[in-house]
Amino acid sequence: MQAAVTVTPARIPELLLGLATVRPVFLWGAPGIGKSSLVRKFADSLGLDCVSLIGTQLAPEDLIGVPQIRDGRSVFCPPEAIARDEAYCLFLDELNAATPDVQKAFYSLILDRRIGTYELPEGSIVIGAGNRATDNALARPMASALVNRLAHVHLEASATDWLVWAGEHGIHPWVTDYLTDRPDHLWAKPPKTEEPFSTPRSWHMLSDALHSFGPALDDATLKTVAHGTLTPAHAVSFCGYVKIVRHRYGVEAILKGDASWPRRTEDRDLLYYLAEAFRGRLVKELPASKEHASPAVRETAYRAKALLVQLAEISVEVAQTVIAEDPDGQPVLPAWFLVEAARDMPRLVEARR
Repeated sequence: MQAAVTVTPARIPELLLGLATVRPVFLWGAPGIGKSSLVRKFADSLGLDCVSLIGTQLAPEDLIGVPQIRDGRSVFCPPEAIARDEAYCLFLDELNAATPDVQKAFYSLILDRRIGTYELPEGSIVIGAGNRATDNALARPMASALVNRLAHVHLEASATDWLVWAGEHGIHPWVTDYLTDRPDHLWAKPPKTEEPFSTPRSWHMLSDALHSFGPALDDATLKTVAHGTLTPAHAVSFCGYVKIVRHRYGVEAILKGDASWPRRTEDRDLLYYLAEAFRGRLVKELPASKEHASPAVRETAYRAKALLVQLAEISVEVAQTVIAEDPDGQPVLPAWFLVEAARDMPRLVEARR
């Protein structure tokens, strides 16, 4: 299902309070962005137990129950997890990953709030959640009858919301400080290949690892855990950031001429991170038109071209990331600066093509 409108995690409690208390809701979102935790937190705010059923782990009889003979007639007895006397939140996780038969078994429970003769207690709420097919996750087509039984909310990751949560839950300061600088690295689109990718959940896992290893964490171990949890490019950048934190080595010192680009092969992750920081500084400081550039900005541009030459001498590939286009093929740096870069560094521009 495609999202016409998306919301951030901060808006979910408000929306669920208005929707889930009157109609069943389905929460769509990419893997690892916190759908399950948001539902559990919402249920807790209402003072309701949250009973989770995972669609991929169910068979139809797990919902309908097994038959018993009473007075010569068969009666289906719903499972104990569902058949409760007190109001609760029924959370149908990975609902759209369930088989069609399991999805059909949910119809009456979702719309009529009942299974057989059992009815959900007054005040109970029903919330489903699942990934989209475009997330390269297990997702089956949802029948129109089921789609029409639910109100649909599409969740997107928000670095602002997550950093507030992280500050309240002891997330490692390296993670929070890094994502404060690079909020675009909080989430990455799931890859088509089997490899780690960045999500709020994977950053949380990395934080747990950093806390576990503590100050004794060496560069090799850091590289292993970062690449084991994050998108490869984000892992390289994060490892470079940690080196800066540990050794007080930053792009500011390079711009001032107090330090030079690291040249050691083992510092390549640091070089990539510094190049990204350098690019970010140029995007922020260089105006779209050279005519609007102050003498100080022109001096920055002149210094930047000299630093690009030095960077290209170490690695053309890393230097190219500074002037690279965005994912849509659009220039990020001002055209006048790119023209001057092409004139002064033709080898770098040729590599870019």
